[in-house]
Amino acid sequence: MDLLLSSYAQEDSPTHGSSDPDSSPTRIPLPSKSAAPNVDDTMLSLTVSGQAHSQVHKPLDPTQHVVSFNPTYDQLWTPIVGPAHPYAKDGLAQGLRNHKLGFVENASIEPFVFDEQYNTYYKFGYAADPSENRYVGDVVGFEKNDGITVYNIPQHEQKKRKLEKKKEMMEESDQVVDAVEVQNPASETWLMNNRKSPWAGKKEWVQGELTEEQKKYAEEHAKKKAEKEGVEKEKGESHLDKSTFHGKEEKDYQGRSWIAPPKDAKASNDHCYIPKKLVHTWSGHTKGVSAIRFFPRHGHLILSAGMDTKVKIWDVFNSGKCMRTYMGHNKAVRDIYFTNDGTKFLSAGYDKNIKYWDTETGQVISTFSTGKIPYVVRLNPDDDKQNILLAGMSDKKIVQWDMNSGQITQEYDQHLGAVNTITFVDDNRRFVTSSDDKSLRVWEFGIPVVIKYISEPHMHSMPAISLHPNKNWLACQSLDNQILIYSTRERFQLNKKKRFAGHIVAGYACQVNFSPDGRFVMSGDGEGRCWFWDWKSCKVFRTLKCHDGVCIGSEWHPLEQSKVATCGWDGLIKYWD
Repeated sequence: MDLLLSSYAQEDSPTHGSSDPDSSPTRIPLPSKSAAPNVDDTMLSLTVSGQAHSQVHKPLDPTQHVVSFNPTYDQLWTPIVGPAHPYAKDGLAQGLRNHKLGFVENASIEPFVFDEQYNTYYKFGYAADPSENRYVGDVVGFEKNDGITVYNIPQHEQKKRKLEKKKEMMEESDQVVDAVEVQNPASETWLMNNRKSPWAGKKEWVQGELTEEQKKYAEEHAKKKAEKEGVEKEKGESHLDKSTFHGKEEKDYQGRSWIAPPKDAKASNDHCYIPKKLVHTWSGHTKGVSAIRFFPRHGHLILSAGMDTKVKIWDVFNSGKCMRTYMGHNKAVRDIYFTNDGTKFLSAGYDKNIKYWDTETGQVISTFSTGKIPYVVRLNPDDDKQNILLAGMSDKKIVQWDMNSGQITQEYDQHLGAVNTITFVDDNRRFVTSSDDKSLRVWEFGIPVVIKYISEPHMHSMPAISLHPNKNWLACQSLDNQILIYSTRERFQLNKKKRFAGHIVAGYACQVNFSPDGRFVMSGDGEGRCWFWDWKSCKVFRTLKCHDGVCIGSEWHPLEQSKVATCGWDGLIKYWD
């Protein structure tokens, strides 16, 4: 409408009255026969010496709500001069600046800057205006304080305030001393015997002779202190790494070590059978047994980790007695693991230490620690990588050491909870870890990047995992009282056809295991029973009442295919046939 009126006015009246462009806009009346509308003629200018009219483009201020003149169509839709809009497609945001729907520019201020100016205003009465380079409020106070804010006090001002505060404290303390001395005649004696009091330095006091009662107290205190230091010293010495051999002799008449496997130790048959009766019980731990491990490949010895801080190794084939006790931890031992040849083993304790022992001599070869509790320790199963130690820690990390140098060579830090298991798969090129965060993660060995992340809403924490003898499946002890099976191939999928249930393991990291031929799955439970399932049918084959309390560990003998060892929190290790 305005454009039509403007063109009408220009044609109807060749001469126009001048008006101030900055003045308030005037309402343009409808054209009539007697009068032409008032139009702002600043858009038109006459050149000197009678030259033709030339139209000058007046810039249009986009912030004005009311236009004081009649702009042309080109002026209304002229793009804004300046840099292109970074998030606009094809520059549409610039063209739509004067759109009828409006245009809003984002403006923000950092929370710290806002708090600084807000508190400064209420403290000093002035603050910076973020939209313009000026201050608002008490300008005089701004000049007097040199523009300081509550978070930016000059150094000389800080020093001045400290001196004033110190002076006030000294005056107050002097007043307190005077008041005490007036009210309490014995205050000088009290100050003399308590020179570390807040006002002890106000006057010079001379220490007098001790009374009989004070001398007696000092002697008793010194005696108690000496006794305490002696007890701590004995306690520290008792936790030095040491070992005790309980057998008859460490070497036989042929010079063979006591850990050497017997020559006749061979597999009796190819098929495994479920044990039926108890044949032997090892008792020597004063507290519960948390883990057991047979000697690799032969099983003539069995290693046990006790909550009484000790690790023991027992004879299986001959005497059935404890052969050696390893004492080095000062808290319960959580996990143990043999090297491939059995000559050395690892132990992880709640004292945050991982110890590497010589099985035969009982010497500690080295100790590793990150200051966190190791929940699981494993060696790389490759024979040429037996010096590489992996430990799942309570601080959500899997830490990798080179035991030759003692240095941490890698950290795998992706879990959201304590790491419970480490299981090597795929010819030891990868390993699977489980955690309290209810997930499984698959890693490439040596590369701290998760290549497979398994987490479903129905999943529970899986604190014990075992590899099937054919190395194609993982049995995972889930805390919702079932054993789940995952494939170890590329996709690591859950095998929904295989699910083993019936036992009660909620809250316990009961070890799950396979028979050497892979026909049976075995697991302890929280009620002291040991369960056996058929691998193909997933049906319960047999249950044995093994322990009073939790049956936490179970191991199938590697050679004698019908024999099984179990351990529990009753401190016993039992051997079944």
